[in-house]
Amino acid sequence: MTLDRDAIIGSVLGLAVGDALGLPCENLSPRRAKKLFPHLDRYQFFFRRGLFSDDTEHSCLTGQALLVSGGDAVKFQRDLARRLRWWAAGIPAGTGRATIRACAKLWLGWAPDRSGVFSAGNGPAMRVPILGLCFGPDPERLKHFVRMSTRITHTDPKAEVGALAVAWATYHAAKTRTETLSEPAQFLAELRELLGVEPAAEPLLESLEVAGKNLHLGRTTEEFALDLGLKRGATGYMYHTVPVALYAWLRYPDDFRTAVQSAIRCGGDTDTTAAITGSLVGARVGKAGIPAEWLRGAIDWPRSVRWVEKLAGRVAEGKWLSTPQHAEPLAVWALPIRNAVFFVWVLVHAARRLLPPY
Repeated sequence: MTLDRDAIIGSVLGLAVGDALGLPCENLSPRRAKKLFPHLDRYQFFFRRGLFSDDTEHSCLTGQALLVSGGDAVKFQRDLARRLRWWAAGIPAGTGRATIRACAKLWLGWAPDRSGVFSAGNGPAMRVPILGLCFGPDPERLKHFVRMSTRITHTDPKAEVGALAVAWATYHAAKTRTETLSEPAQFLAELRELLGVEPAAEPLLESLEVAGKNLHLGRTTEEFALDLGLKRGATGYMYHTVPVALYAWLRYPDDFRTAVQSAIRCGGDTDTTAAITGSLVGARVGKAGIPAEWLRGAIDWPRSVRWVEKLAGRVAEGKWLSTPQHAEPLAVWALPIRNAVFFVWVLVHAARRLLPPY
């Protein structure tokens, strides 16, 4: 199987950049976010520099698990579960309750196929763009890997459906890189065929039908979110986040800057919505289509932009599909220190939100 190197690197970097840009506005209403952060052309979390949250971390954990899996789904699931368990031990800030509960169950001895909790939170959607790019040409294998990834933390069928929709959209974005993006109706038809008769998919497909009508009218991402009733923003619920991210990509498929900014302007779970949007557009435009100043401005460590790109490049080599590879080296000793600094800065931002302008 031939993997598209530029699409994989663009998608993983796009997810990281979207995550860092959306982080300051997380859980704010659209109106309040615009008051506090009127300018979205630069990072605003850490002295005009960007830091990554759990969205980027989960994407990287997935990439690492792929490298050591040898293309075997069971080995992939076991390794990803192990990495999630140790990731949770680092006490990351701002993580979804379902994911933390599932990680606690992993520590208590639950097997990865039984550790998930019944939730339709959007955690699984963070992990799957890279799966779509690796397994999109083989839909059944893609479904299997998405299921193995999702059920470690979430067991609600809506979580799996939403994650599969993101994975398929990422593959669709990449495979149409050299041509005009097909009509939304075609993408929806492909997605409906992929999902089959899964009853849990109907609410998502209905939202995407609304998306198709809004796209035909040329409406903005923010207007579409309002049409879905998301006046306070897209929450951490899978069927809020995924439609908004897919719409931003379909509305601005070749404009990374505008697509990500429009997703953030919808408010709510902005880091995840912007991360998914960034992964979709990034898969289409590649690294070259991501604003260079945004790549330079992200200063996280040890999962730096350079490290994330190197990991994505190794996944794109595809050697792991037949022979297990070693994971990309990472200074894991630094993660607790980094997480402590990140947590303190989250508290600073929480305090800042209590102040004007209102």
